[in-house]
Amino acid sequence: MAAKRSTIATIGEALVDMIAQPDGRFQPCLGGSVCNFTLGLTRQGVLTTYLNRLSDDHFGEQFAQRLQGAGVLLGTAIKSACATSLAIVQLDAEGVPQYRFYRQDVADRDISAELLVASFPDQLRLLHTGGLALVPEDLQKILTTMRAATNRGALVSVDANLRPLAVKHREAYIEGVKRALRQAHIIKVSDEDLDVLGLGKKSLAELAAYLFSDSHIQLIAVTRGAKPAALITRACQVEYSLPKAVPVVDTVGAGDCFHAGLIAYLHRCGHLDSPESLEELNADFLRAALRHATSAASVNIGRVGCEPPTWEETVEFA
Repeated sequence: MAAKRSTIATIGEALVDMIAQPDGRFQPCLGGSVCNFTLGLTRQGVLTTYLNRLSDDHFGEQFAQRLQGAGVLLGTAIKSACATSLAIVQLDAEGVPQYRFYRQDVADRDISAELLVASFPDQLRLLHTGGLALVPEDLQKILTTMRAATNRGALVSVDANLRPLAVKHREAYIEGVKRALRQAHIIKVSDEDLDVLGLGKKSLAELAAYLFSDSHIQLIAVTRGAKPAALITRACQVEYSLPKAVPVVDTVGAGDCFHAGLIAYLHRCGHLDSPESLEELNADFLRAALRHATSAASVNIGRVGCEPPTWEETVEFA
């Protein structure tokens, strides 16, 4: 019943990043795009419920301790007998991660749409998903859950965070992600996502026209590595880049922290009440929200693995 107190819920992977070290060993770091986002949002001071099941293995216990220790609420206390999923992560010379996934018969996939919906908080205001939750085998379950949230009057947020190496059928995966994006009200895409989606050559204006057409989308967040990030509504567009160089330790979880910072800013300012509340966002507000989101990501890339900053750390950095 504790999960019923929050107004934001998340659906997606909780996996262990096995990060290659210079000496050849692998350092396990608890992660997964949606799990990172959940932790980041809670550290930003927004009470959040994670709906997927965790494993009854050692890593599952660590996830439960990490999430609940930060204040995250779990949608179900029932553990899965399936293993925790893994990703082997190699960092290139610039600290950019390359992944190999092990996702068959894993705990976070061991739940039905009916159980996900049954675990919604009573006053659900926003449902977030994305990442590996959008693989073809799980897509219908996620779309059903998204529709259930929308029917309750909640907003839906999707971070595309495409991982084509995690699937066998690339084209079906891409088309499924596009379907999920069209059903969302708030979406985040990176420059890498846009390349996979076949949209990498579009300008921001062309991208906005494409994504807003025949969709529920009201707010688009675009991250572009070292280039300025952007927020786009149906009425305006803003860009922002940090005025100072940021030392990079690694970029694992940077996009998740960015989106957590953005959603936290919208939540604190009362703009997650309805799609209409997103339509009211002006350029000055969007610029301030983008600065906060960018700062949250910047704090994280100065740390090993994904260690999202608090609201106070983010504000201090900005």
